[in-house]
Amino acid sequence: MAETAVASTPFLWEGTDKNGKKIKGKSLASDEAAVRADLLRKEIVPRRIRKQRKSLFAGGGKITTSDIAIFSRQLATMLAAGIPLVQAFEIVGNGHENAAMQKLILSIKADVEGGSALAEALAKQPLYFDDLFVNLVEAGEQAGALESLLDKIATYKEKTEAIKKKIKKALTYPAAVLVVAFIVTTILLIFVIPSFEDLFQGFGADLPTFTRMVIDLSAFVRAKGFYIVVIIAAIVGAFLYFKKRSRPFRHFLDRLMLKMPIIGPILQKASIARYARTLSTMFAAGVPLVEALESVAGATGNIVYETGVMEMRDEVATGQRLQQAMENTDLFPNMVIQMIAVGEESGSLDEMSAKVADFYEEDVDNAVDNLSSLLEPMIMGILGILVGGLVVAMYLPIFKMGAVV
Repeated sequence: MAETAVASTPFLWEGTDKNGKKIKGKSLASDEAAVRADLLRKEIVPRRIRKQRKSLFAGGGKITTSDIAIFSRQLATMLAAGIPLVQAFEIVGNGHENAAMQKLILSIKADVEGGSALAEALAKQPLYFDDLFVNLVEAGEQAGALESLLDKIATYKEKTEAIKKKIKKALTYPAAVLVVAFIVTTILLIFVIPSFEDLFQGFGADLPTFTRMVIDLSAFVRAKGFYIVVIIAAIVGAFLYFKKRSRPFRHFLDRLMLKMPIIGPILQKASIARYARTLSTMFAAGVPLVEALESVAGATGNIVYETGVMEMRDEVATGQRLQQAMENTDLFPNMVIQMIAVGEESGSLDEMSAKVADFYEEDVDNAVDNLSSLLEPMIMGILGILVGGLVVAMYLPIFKMGAVV
């Protein structure tokens, strides 16, 4: 167990092999002495060993779900090529620029070298490898088809990540534009409108109602701006706090999101796609249906669907057919239920689930593309109304004076 003290520092080295050929490379170890000992064990005479400097553009200390997806694909590819598991970990670890990912891979490698099964080693890292990942790896190890299961895991991760990125991309642009519009409007209200107000006071005439409203709004923002910021920050903080810690609040929020126009149907289709993809992957791995549904529930990405799938699991555990359990939740379209029913009848549940996943993933892609096309002109229109409205309000008195003259 002492060996599990994780080697986490990257070292660059130069040396000569047993044939006298100059070689160089990178190793991860706890200190320089450990690198030297490892090289000598490989019959390499070290000439120079130094710590690798952190690149300004290298990945930081955060491990993302994309990192895990890429790691899964790399590991699956190397095992399929016949590379031993421990050596595969070493190659993948040395090739990673993210120091935190290097440390994670080396930790898993140390556990495997110490005699642990890969599933056991992954289970020690629950922040990065969920029950679904661990259960599939365990099923692959028990069936002697680890590379095949890792390939399925990699495909599953890549497809679910693609859906997430697609949805995030569609929502990020309008959110960024709205934030910019808010900032620009605030700057105009605080710094520009007061200058016009001083100018209008010298006119000695009544201002148009719209102009008066904008000037009053500017005065309110300047007088109460600090309190407005505090209130907004408190609301955002409370929202994030309850979203993270309150299951009833998350349930309410997810149910509300599913009922929203335009976005709701996309989120529903994305949850169904993840449900079907996970179910297909688990069932193809030979995981029993009741056990598989527990992992599927957590992979749906929506607490409403998670609760529904857990209810389905309880019904299936008592002997209910999956098709009937899905109907009882009232969460799945009739087409999905019928395809699952065909899969149950024909003994090809994994294939039919995969077809459902393919259909809905493509549907989500198309819906997100359409949403992006729809939102761009809408957001630009909102931005134009906000900024243009303020400009028009400031020029109305000037137009009024020109008409009088």
